[in-house]
Amino acid sequence: MLAELPDAISLFAGDLRLLGFVCLGVLLGVFVGAVPGLTATLAIALLLPFTFGMPALDAILLMTGIFVGGIYGGSATAIMVRVPGAPANTMTMLDGHEMLRQGKPELALGLATAASVFGGLVGGVLLILFAPQLARFSLEFQSPEIFALVVLALVAVAAVSQESLVKGLIATVIGLMISTIGIDLAGVPRYTFEVFRLYTGVPLIPLVIGLFALAEVLRRLEEPLSRPRQVAWISFRRIFAFVPVWRRVGWKLPIKSSLIGAVIGALPGAGAAMAAFLAYAEAKRSSPHPEKFGTGIPEGIVAPESANNAMTGGAFIPMLAFGIPGDSVTAVILGALVIQGIVPGPQLFTQAGDLVLPLMVGFLFAYLVLMVLGLLLLPWFARVAVIDHAVLFPVIAAVAVVAAYVSERSLFAMGTMVVIGIGAWLLQRLQFSLVPVLLGVILGPLLERNFRRALGISGGDPTILVSSWIAVFLLLTAALLAFYFAWIQPRQQRRRARERAASSGSGEGRDT
Repeated sequence: MLAELPDAISLFAGDLRLLGFVCLGVLLGVFVGAVPGLTATLAIALLLPFTFGMPALDAILLMTGIFVGGIYGGSATAIMVRVPGAPANTMTMLDGHEMLRQGKPELALGLATAASVFGGLVGGVLLILFAPQLARFSLEFQSPEIFALVVLALVAVAAVSQESLVKGLIATVIGLMISTIGIDLAGVPRYTFEVFRLYTGVPLIPLVIGLFALAEVLRRLEEPLSRPRQVAWISFRRIFAFVPVWRRVGWKLPIKSSLIGAVIGALPGAGAAMAAFLAYAEAKRSSPHPEKFGTGIPEGIVAPESANNAMTGGAFIPMLAFGIPGDSVTAVILGALVIQGIVPGPQLFTQAGDLVLPLMVGFLFAYLVLMVLGLLLLPWFARVAVIDHAVLFPVIAAVAVVAAYVSERSLFAMGTMVVIGIGAWLLQRLQFSLVPVLLGVILGPLLERNFRRALGISGGDPTILVSSWIAVFLLLTAALLAFYFAWIQPRQQRRRARERAASSGSGEGRDT
């Protein structure tokens, strides 16, 4: 397949129409991703009927561009207004928005753009080089292994999201409890209180908007009204202010985070949110200054953005190799392939090589387009930082209400958003992090489904959950991670605090 790579590249050079579809898709994706309540999945699903009469490659490239742009677009609102465009951008919000509050919006946006492009290119290269091998590895993850992976993700985010592991675990349990609302796998309604609209569970998009948009507006209402720090128009030179910071961060972190994202993407159902959460947790665990995460450090932006964009390349692997979508977006793209008469599977790489390799090359081109587009839009995104808060937050509240309604086309979704927002505001006042709540809601169904499926396969024998070396390794990693953040890290922090106090005391003694 690699021998045909030059032909696939020359195909794009000779047919600018293909590049046009890639550019259009990326532009649409960035717009959709930057609007809370809209998702790349929704955009591609709405676009699907219009692709019936299009050539297969044109349609797939357009949808791939939307996929790429949608993951990146959500980081802009996460940084600028502390409202993630998608759950995958939640971890970026923690340090990105803090960096904005320090008066460095161009740095936060530049790092997010560079990390997104880097992660996407790594995912694309792995897609081209190792698609069959990664696909075979992903088949090793059956119900016990996926259950163990979800446990690891839940423990990791509960541990790194705030200082108290206990509060992090409580917040995660709250999210898991919310995820149980609705009809369970046996068809029995749970915690619906005879409300028909709860039979399908708490809608995710209104929940995300309530957790972060409305809760942030309510939190700001408690603070004295202040004008934002004035930020001059970002010149062409300042667009690249992130380059020295990127060099200081180094290449190890983005490479490691990208590999995490690509592997997670290759696992069916894992998704970009899990990739970002795990990469952020690993970055904080391996950092020499983990206490600085959440205060606006570059590593807190680079790690999750590299991972969730590398996930896009990994998500294509099980879809193309076995017809198993890696996430919701590739599930819709899989439907488009079937509509076009293309059946994914092991034979696809040989029978439809004229489509697969151009698709992979188009995926790489999409991230090159994203780099240019992201840097060109950076000054305009940064202008959000100078909008008067008396204007900005009422607008955010209005957009939150409209987005919640549009996502489900019901007043019930608006009410859900308001209830969740008030609850999230109360949790914030009690010093709870909201990120574990969201992760519990997202991963709760995946955890329960694989747990019950594994027990069903084994006839109720729980030892199936530790029946493979992969599951044992992941569960042991989760236990060690919890032990590290509950016991070792607090002791290290107390020791550093004593050393700093002793050094400052000795310095004062010398001065006297």
